[in-house]
Amino acid sequence: TLSPELCRINEDQKVALDLDPYVKKLLNARRRVVLVNNILQNAQERLRRLNHSVAKETVRRKAMLEAAGGYPQGLPGK
Repeated sequence: TLSPELCRINEDQKVALDLDPYVKKLLNARRRVVLVNNILQNAQERLRRLNHSVAKETVRRKAMLEAAGGYPQGLPGK
């Protein structure tokens, strides 16, 4: 009679947790993290392209100045 009694006590002590609300919260948090990650990646890519464009323009202007025989009058050389 001890075994069935222990099984009954074991069943009574089990607490059924409803994990659905936690799963929904985790999925929502994951969705928001992915969204922020995408925003940051897009911003980083735009900054990379802008930096590339600035470097390219700097090289172009430097080449123009050197081709013109130096810096124009009134501008200090760098």
